[in-house]
Amino acid sequence: MLKKLIQTLRSPLRRTPPAPALPIELPRSQHALERERISRYALSVVDRLEKAGYQAYLVGGCVRDLLLGFEPKDFDVATSATPEQVRAEFRNARVIGRRFKLVHVHFGREIIEVATFRANHPTGDAEDEAQGSRHESGRILRDNIYGNQEQDAQRRDFTINALYYDASGERILDYANGTQDIRLRQIRLIGDPEQRYLEDPVRMLRAVRFAAKLDFEIETATAEPISRLAPLLRDIPAPRLYDEIIKLLLGGKAERTFELLCQYGLFAPLFPASGEALERDPEYAGSLIRQALANTDTRIREGKPVTPAFLFAALLWPALPERVRYHQDRGLPPIPAMQEAAHDLTQQQCQRTAVPKRFTMPMREIWDMQERLPRRQGKRADQLLENPRFRAGYDFLLLRESAGEETGGLGEWWTRYQEVGDSQRREMIKNLSREDGAPAKRRRRGGSNRKRRTSDAPTSGDE
Repeated sequence: MLKKLIQTLRSPLRRTPPAPALPIELPRSQHALERERISRYALSVVDRLEKAGYQAYLVGGCVRDLLLGFEPKDFDVATSATPEQVRAEFRNARVIGRRFKLVHVHFGREIIEVATFRANHPTGDAEDEAQGSRHESGRILRDNIYGNQEQDAQRRDFTINALYYDASGERILDYANGTQDIRLRQIRLIGDPEQRYLEDPVRMLRAVRFAAKLDFEIETATAEPISRLAPLLRDIPAPRLYDEIIKLLLGGKAERTFELLCQYGLFAPLFPASGEALERDPEYAGSLIRQALANTDTRIREGKPVTPAFLFAALLWPALPERVRYHQDRGLPPIPAMQEAAHDLTQQQCQRTAVPKRFTMPMREIWDMQERLPRRQGKRADQLLENPRFRAGYDFLLLRESAGEETGGLGEWWTRYQEVGDSQRREMIKNLSREDGAPAKRRRRGGSNRKRRTSDAPTSGDE
């Protein structure tokens, strides 16, 4: 089915004329980018390459963010030097990557990424496939065809990422009207959107990520093919999709990102089981996921740590109860049914997005805690409090309740249990027994078992 879709989409590719060859040049007087806000290590890399006789520019997201007044997360350099030539200039550099070969120049914890100017791939499909650089779907497998700066600009994904900053002249070179799109606050692909998505379906996720991060709109022609081409994400390697999901959801705009993913049909290809749960019960599943993502955004804004384990636990939870019921119907008790369902769901999700084991294990422990938290009698409550996953499990319980799930006041009970002293805790446990209708256990006082059996035995008259 997917192959048929790809063949259908490949035939009517619409070619749009390239942008003008000459870039728009913005001198220092016409832009707000301040050199003082640029990493000194990035400037030193550019300066070193220029002195060696190469062209070198700051490029992409760092230029875009500086123009918008944001603090760039990192600084990238584009150059006419090949990766091997860059490596020869810096002892603290490493050539990395196969699909897209580039150089990392290390300055302590800071890494300056240096990429050689690229050119577009040959338009002949047979030539591309013979070289092994393009998949039959149109997806580019290797991108190491070098070119000049103009060609490099035209093969970049979005106009707002095709901006080059000349550090020595303090001017901006704009090959694709990216500065205008920044003023219009829109995300626009360079070239034919359908063709660009076929080359790399992950560009659909990048469009959503930038729209959410920058609070931009996706331009109409760029947005139009996304829903039709969303199934192409199933062909992307699971480790790469995991990396993209982390960028999408841990950038501080996860709630808005989720809305856009759903709007363009991109959520279900990433989370198939949760996508089905959203269709079955959009109110509950949507509320729980949105609340979890909103909490994540708040923690990131406040500089608090976040863990993908809790995030994936929330994203997948709406799909879990139905699988638990399936295993219970087959005769498994609640906790083993939960464990079996968690295994099934985790395995399915990891085939789509390669979530590392260091996150799937605590994620499953958070789920397991949801079956254990109602079991509070005797010493169980205190034992649960000492469990290293209690806090995450308790927070997850409150999340479920905030989404409208009925738990019989379980969250309120655990909140109070953590606040009160030992004697009040004992009383709370006793009250649980009374509510359940079970008589309080009498404490045995001395004496042998034999004496108790004798004294408790009915007399012949009583019989």
